[in-house]
Amino acid sequence: MQVVYRSKIIAGIEIGTSKVSVLLGEIAEGRSLNIIGLGQSSSKGVLKGDIVDFHEASDCTHAAILSAEEQAGVKIDGVYLAVSGSDIEGFASEASVNVTAGNHRVTKEEIEQVSGLAKTREIPEDRVVVHHLRRPYRLDSRPVEAPLNMEGDRLEANYWTVHGNARKIGDAIHIINGFNLHVDDVVLGALAAGSIVATEEEKRNGCLVVDIGRGSTDYAVFQGGRCVLAGCLPLGGDHISNDLSIGLRMRLKQAESLKRRYGSATVEHKNKSEKVWLNNDFEIGDRPVPLWSVEKIIELRTTEIFQVVQKKLGAHGRSERLSGGVILSGGTSNLRNIEACSEAVFGASTRVGDNTALATGDLRDAQYSVVIGLLKYGLQYHSAGDEKEDARAGLFGKLRRALSIG
Repeated sequence: MQVVYRSKIIAGIEIGTSKVSVLLGEIAEGRSLNIIGLGQSSSKGVLKGDIVDFHEASDCTHAAILSAEEQAGVKIDGVYLAVSGSDIEGFASEASVNVTAGNHRVTKEEIEQVSGLAKTREIPEDRVVVHHLRRPYRLDSRPVEAPLNMEGDRLEANYWTVHGNARKIGDAIHIINGFNLHVDDVVLGALAAGSIVATEEEKRNGCLVVDIGRGSTDYAVFQGGRCVLAGCLPLGGDHISNDLSIGLRMRLKQAESLKRRYGSATVEHKNKSEKVWLNNDFEIGDRPVPLWSVEKIIELRTTEIFQVVQKKLGAHGRSERLSGGVILSGGTSNLRNIEACSEAVFGASTRVGDNTALATGDLRDAQYSVVIGLLKYGLQYHSAGDEKEDARAGLFGKLRRALSIG
């Protein structure tokens, strides 16, 4: 009997601090993805990746959804939602079992047992697990990727568990539900971006993906082809603009404009007497500003962001474990000379990622890496069929319990 596939329209949605982006993709034949529409709106009610005004955040998100649907001429069937914010945290958990078979060969049941044990660490009731990121198994202390039928005495499993505040994640999901849409899954921004901007070779060799938005920065470390650590910082492009505003005595809007026009993540102009005009309109209120000071403040704050990420990574951030380099994404990654700033901190080659694997034209810009990655994640999820249903049921079941709904 021939299977007839119906195309499915999925949306990748990122509710960011500066803008809401909604990217539509059509899954055809159950295995291919075509990008068919983009909707955007200026973000309101979001601060450092957290929703602080539900109604304002809802209005701008719904406006972006409508724009995307009108552009594509379709209705959305399912949503993949990026999560970020200051409350996202992670921890490592591990477990081990003895290999009991007489021939000392690892069985499927033992793999399932040790994996289940490693994922059972309790978290507070107001938290919800977003991702269980499996690290390589260890069989008699040696790392193995697929231990089934291998010979040994003791099998260990290790996971990095990403979790967030249930109510904050629930608010973001409720915004989507309020438009009569269903959230199929939630994904940390850097994981979504990493699926697009990092190559399979870079992931095997060990690489770091840093997605720098306006209000927050997500990061994900890939080693041996899989993500082994991920998290989020409440620092981003606004952190840089705010320091410009304070240090050079100007409004935040002026600082943001100055950063876009003259910003560099390393000091290029050594002559401290060189000036640029604040508003560049020569009207009343315009004044000269030292270019060296602009660049120095941006260098210091960008360096700080990378240093905080590096501290969070611990041993995973050592240069020898990042042979695949550092890949940057997000709107702030378009800052001039940001690669050199990253290399000075991490001691690893750095490039700004692009989205050429799935996108053309303006969508190749690094600011769209997360939403494009969400669509790729949705394609993989769709192709996996029922295999991921248990994980999704676990997430939303925990949300229902934490929020006392359903």
